[in-house]
Amino acid sequence: MTEQPPRVRAEFFRTARLDAVPLSEEHAAEMAAVLSDPALHLFIGGTPASPGALRARYERLVAGCPDPAVSWCNWVLRLREEARLVGTVQATVVGSVAEVAWVIGTAWQGRGLAAEAARGLVSLLAGQTCVRTVIAHVHPEHRASEAVARAAGLEPTEVERDGERRWRLELPG
Repeated sequence: MTEQPPRVRAEFFRTARLDAVPLSEEHAAEMAAVLSDPALHLFIGGTPASPGALRARYERLVAGCPDPAVSWCNWVLRLREEARLVGTVQATVVGSVAEVAWVIGTAWQGRGLAAEAARGLVSLLAGQTCVRTVIAHVHPEHRASEAVARAAGLEPTEVERDGERRWRLELPG
């Protein structure tokens, strides 16, 4: 029998301005408002979700991946000075690879919050003994997300998937 690697769990972490709180179904109503701008979906596709649809999605995410070799880690980002949620970060960990993503609501963009959250997430992942590689997929025209990936230490590769470029960081190990 092959031993499965330990699941990585979403643990609370802090950055200079943000609290990264493990996702809960109770975050859905507030996050539906944060993510309500259709412009957020320009590069990632889809449309803003209703609070009910977002709650159902969050319930699935919190339950975890049915594949024991895959860890779904999701956080909401609370901006401490405003005491409100402003976005999310996530990591899907398979073996030694963590694929990360981020989104900040339109009203809070341009303040460096996504870069700060992504750096905090990469730092947290670097502390996991099983994670050796961090990747992200960024649309080649999404300059803001490219800047976030770069700020988190990732570098662009030549690999493209579904119209997005893969960014990669090898962690010291």
